[in-house]
Amino acid sequence: MTEPSPNPNSTVVSRRTALKLLGVGTLGGAIGYSRLAKPQPARYDTDRLDLPQYLSQPKSVVVVGAGLAGLASAYELSKRGFKVTLLEKSPNLGGKVAGWPIQVGEETFQMEHGFHGFFPQYYNLKSIVNELAIADNFRSLDFYSLVFKEGYEPEVFRPSHSAFPWNIVDLTISSPNRLRWGINLTKPSHWQVFRAITGFQIPKSYDQLDSITVSDWVAKGFPKGLYDLYFLPFAKSSLNAPDVLSAGELMQFFHFYFFGNPEGLAFNGTKDDMVTSLVMPMVQSIQANGGEIITEATVSAINCDQGKIQSLQYVQGDDPVSDVPFTVTRNDLLARANPGDNVYYGAGDRVYWAKPEGKEALSLTCSHQGCTVAKQENGQFVCPCHGAVYDSDGKVVQGPAKRNLAKFAIQPGGNGEEVQLVSRTQNKPPTTTLKADYYVLAADVVGMKNLADRLDGDVNPQFVQQVKNLAVADPFAVARFWFDQDFDWPHSNFASLSGYRLTDSITLYHRIQNQFIAWAERTGGSVVELHAYCYKEKEFPTQGDLLATFEQELYEIVPSLATANLLHRELVNQKNFSGFPPNSYGDRPETATPVANLFFAGDWVKMPFPCGLMERAISSGLLSANAICHQEGLQRRELLTVMPEGILQI
Repeated sequence: MTEPSPNPNSTVVSRRTALKLLGVGTLGGAIGYSRLAKPQPARYDTDRLDLPQYLSQPKSVVVVGAGLAGLASAYELSKRGFKVTLLEKSPNLGGKVAGWPIQVGEETFQMEHGFHGFFPQYYNLKSIVNELAIADNFRSLDFYSLVFKEGYEPEVFRPSHSAFPWNIVDLTISSPNRLRWGINLTKPSHWQVFRAITGFQIPKSYDQLDSITVSDWVAKGFPKGLYDLYFLPFAKSSLNAPDVLSAGELMQFFHFYFFGNPEGLAFNGTKDDMVTSLVMPMVQSIQANGGEIITEATVSAINCDQGKIQSLQYVQGDDPVSDVPFTVTRNDLLARANPGDNVYYGAGDRVYWAKPEGKEALSLTCSHQGCTVAKQENGQFVCPCHGAVYDSDGKVVQGPAKRNLAKFAIQPGGNGEEVQLVSRTQNKPPTTTLKADYYVLAADVVGMKNLADRLDGDVNPQFVQQVKNLAVADPFAVARFWFDQDFDWPHSNFASLSGYRLTDSITLYHRIQNQFIAWAERTGGSVVELHAYCYKEKEFPTQGDLLATFEQELYEIVPSLATANLLHRELVNQKNFSGFPPNSYGDRPETATPVANLFFAGDWVKMPFPCGLMERAISSGLLSANAICHQEGLQRRELLTVMPEGILQI
């Protein structure tokens, strides 16, 4: 038998080329399939063995911080049989989703830190909602608008069932601004942008882009329309300004919300405030499983020995009565905005005033509803929101405040810009010691820096410094207004805004949350909130500046309200959100730590899969619980995410 002779017109295909062709074919098939069938969430690090779900012997955990991360950790661990003690420094549970009562005329409302949207790809948060059977606490907002002050038509986002690239195809078809995106893939810089945003991969994308800010990256040749329409407003919604946000972190953010997300951008809001709708059901579950929750608990010492935490001490009482020092940074912007014999420390709604070379600081947090009072030329302090007046020593002169401003002794800090403050109250609360098998620190960045100062004994100083290097983002601000009339609004009841000096979004609470809907039906009025995600303190150094600008911009956004009667206004501004600056990814703390029984949770933790905002906080808490369960030989909870890598990263 003779062998067939080779065809002179045939081409020899190498194994490598064949694999490439197979990869391209597979990619093409996957893209086609993703148009016909909705992609399913990806599973992260699932246990392959069928392990026990619950402890067979008693174990205890102390969780510090009752924001979403700490609540998620405590929720999961208490379900598994751990004896959980949850400590929260504030009197209010929930962290950045906490709420508190305010008085508006004769009525009481719940105030929050701003509107929170529940996106459909918040898979891990949704799994807790389903377990608690509280899905009815949320209502769909149906669609989501992005409204521009000038230059572009409004964009509208709706639910989707397609992954990349079909979700972008759908966006292209629906966008009234599609001809203004400015994309030209014949330009090398535009092609590099396209590759970066469609080829996200951890840690590769951070290796390539974590060393540069979003602003500097865009300056190298980013399509202008694409940046103006999508990247600028959504970068700011990460609560980090483009001039200080890592381009690598922005790629993660966009992959989670856009390019890896098959669910679309329409989302749900809560029917009531976040505490009623989500926080309290989680709290009740923790308590039903034997957990103990202690508020106004300030950690005074964390004792480490032999590579483990041996105990933790705390005192109960808020800052004015606690004898635990805390660190604040000098604020020269406030000093320049208030000329005179003034030294200011802190930012947002935690500001302190002192005289030069003084040994005592006065808290400027109004004892009525927590606004920041402003120093007047006559030496008095006045609340810009509700009119309370204090004398130069912090004593109440005029209500509605009833308690004097708190006083603190000033102690030297870690550097020339920092000092430590400690209460001047004579009646110091007792110290309580807790011992547990495991510890989870889940405070915000400001809290974590103070907790790092409390670590004593056998602990690696480089590890402590890693925590203290965490960055804080620019402050955010929320202004809520009550008016005596309603108005026409053609956009979504929560809408992002772009092009204003301060305002980044608007929420019509009288069309979303039950308490405000009922009030509006009785009175014919409206309740509107404006949110600034990451404003510059240099431009708006005082709360008076913030309120004046918010009100001016509100009348630009909704002109008909200029003739309405303003019945009430509330302002919240804080500087405590996690910052994601360039070159921070590599040194960012992870869930596990060098201390064997210590774990971290919070939206500042380095995450192994794409996630953002509330989902990032919840997922980090569940990761800490999984790490502890894993050490005890228990089945880890299944965690879900969007497509973990960009489809074009190959």
